[in-house]
Amino acid sequence: MPDYYDERETRSPQDRESALFHALPALVAHAQETAPAYGALFEGVDAKTIDSRAALAELPVTRKSELLERQGDAPPFGGFAATATAELSHIFASPGPIYEPEARRYDYWRMARALFAAGFRRGELVHNTFSYHFTPAGFMLESGAHALGCPVFPAGGGQTESQIQAIAQLKPSCYVGTPSFLKIIFDKAEESAADVSSITKALVSGEALPPSLRQGLADRGIAVRQCYATADLGLIAYESEAMEGMIVDEGVILEILRPGTGDPVDSGEVGEVVVTTFNPDYPLIRFATGDLSAVMEDPSPCGRTNWRIKGWMGRADQTTKVRGMFVHPSQVAAVVKRHAEVLKARLVIGSADNQDSMTLRCEVSEEPSGALRAAIAESIRDLCKLRGQVEFDAPGSLANDGKVIDDIRSYE
Repeated sequence: MPDYYDERETRSPQDRESALFHALPALVAHAQETAPAYGALFEGVDAKTIDSRAALAELPVTRKSELLERQGDAPPFGGFAATATAELSHIFASPGPIYEPEARRYDYWRMARALFAAGFRRGELVHNTFSYHFTPAGFMLESGAHALGCPVFPAGGGQTESQIQAIAQLKPSCYVGTPSFLKIIFDKAEESAADVSSITKALVSGEALPPSLRQGLADRGIAVRQCYATADLGLIAYESEAMEGMIVDEGVILEILRPGTGDPVDSGEVGEVVVTTFNPDYPLIRFATGDLSAVMEDPSPCGRTNWRIKGWMGRADQTTKVRGMFVHPSQVAAVVKRHAEVLKARLVIGSADNQDSMTLRCEVSEEPSGALRAAIAESIRDLCKLRGQVEFDAPGSLANDGKVIDDIRSYE
């Protein structure tokens, strides 16, 4: 019988949902009172009423681009941090730069849960190859390992030969880092006949894990699991021994939204991952990751009962340039909202004879009229400032891949 990090992982979905939304009003009130950016964003919001998914969906979505803009106006955190800089333990910088705080709190990024699900246990030495410079990845995994009671070798990135020497001498059983670097370490170790076989389990992130790479590492005796985390939010989801999708972390509320909107998609539909984290120091609420995924219908075979997502399925920001002008998913969403007959739409960008073309393919439930086609075409001109064609499709005919804008132009 599998063991779990804590009892929250196996509680009923109803109990989990009740607990999350019982706690949400206090989080919203805390953000309004202590984080100036949320005081402005949530002006007029009665925190006590934000106690359901429907109520949460009425709040605005916050994006990384907004963090960057607000941090420029109000450094270092743009008014989103609820804890004074003097009370923090670290400040990190992701590309942008976007600054992220780390407070003096146990397992700040909640990574211990993912490490435990990957098989890491108290006392095992963890070889950490994530960067310790500027970005928080190294510290994220180190804090989780310490929460489990695991010592850490802070290897950082690069210096493959020195990494191999340290592994051969220290005999760590656990690895954290990217899967491709783990393969490089083992490939180089084989060339020099160095023994790195002490590593038998790994938690990887930061890049794709193709089945062939996972199997290749498994053939070398390494059980590889992956997790999904960001510098802003911490842990979002993680793999268990079942390796069927990623299980959502117990410390967040996850939504899947139609790209360019704040609207939840239907169950199983691909959309943008948006997360609310119960972090009192950095209470990000409806924070858009920019990543696409979908919720899986059934609970994990491992016995954990939280939602599962399919993992990374692409980027939600599908902004593209057509005839010299940018077209955004939010503009496509605005066109759809003007016409109740349209259930779902996708803007297809093509090219013929070096001329860009736009076609809005619309799913409609009833036989469309010529007047509806003309009205939608007018909305495209009005909202996108470009001319586009309109085509109609039956419900369910558009691919479930999260695409709102599909750029099929070829530049070969």
